[in-house]
Amino acid sequence: MAQRWPGGFVCPSCQGTQAWPMARGLWLCRACRHQTSVTAGTIFQDRRLPLRFWFRALWYVTSQKHGVSALGLQRVVGLGSYQTAWAWLHKLRRAMVRPGRDRLSGRVEVDETYIGGPEAGVIGRRTYAKAQVLIAAQVEGRGIGRIRLARVSDLTRATPHGFIHDCVTPGAVICTNGLATYRDLEGYGHEVVVLQRQDQPASDLLPRVHLVVALLKRWLLGTHHGAVRISHLDYYLDEFVFRFNRRQSACRGKLFYHLVQQAVQVEPQPYHSLHHHHHHLLGSVESSG
Repeated sequence: MAQRWPGGFVCPSCQGTQAWPMARGLWLCRACRHQTSVTAGTIFQDRRLPLRFWFRALWYVTSQKHGVSALGLQRVVGLGSYQTAWAWLHKLRRAMVRPGRDRLSGRVEVDETYIGGPEAGVIGRRTYAKAQVLIAAQVEGRGIGRIRLARVSDLTRATPHGFIHDCVTPGAVICTNGLATYRDLEGYGHEVVVLQRQDQPASDLLPRVHLVVALLKRWLLGTHHGAVRISHLDYYLDEFVFRFNRRQSACRGKLFYHLVQQAVQVEPQPYHSLHHHHHHLLGSVESSG
């Protein structure tokens, strides 16, 4: 209740702030007589199992360093079906992005990659069965700070420029390769990194982004065995970012707390809305960065 209404009860119908408790966990608004529950309008709405099962799932998801599969969640929490476990995981992934989160700042490496198997007859950067993903990684000394990932439909100039504006604070220095799509970036410093020697590996260009891409592909292959649908990829990217940006958190309880906090801010996600997508698998995640 403290997470849902930090400043006290707020009626979803009239914004009234006073209510009487009723049976079965409901609250009756004094002003408009609207009945609501603490879980109404959140991903916990319409649940068939008690909240403690959800909390068990939340704890399991945040306590496993490399993420969990639907089969693993089904077994640990004791859910009746694989479909339920799959739906719960996707609902929780939707809660892993905090609205209004802070943008990256300072120096930020930006690059693009493909997620998906090799395609016969595809030349250069054109893609059909693969997903294009943009990556931004904040520079912290020799290491990596926070990151952002986004699946995009194309790499025309407006797309990466929009991605950078969405996730990087104006005035930051953006480091990219020499791709023309990053040119004429307004509101940012722009540093184009090029290879100095022919024998220099491409990973030297943008080492932080390159490492993030390698870890992402290994995670998709390892935890999810590469069986991720393109239409669901956004939510796997959200989970990867959530985990990566909190990788140094020694306190699992804090991760659990953050996810509960964000879960009560996310609107309900009916099963059919989760599943009503293309049925195209990404297949092997062995692709060039």
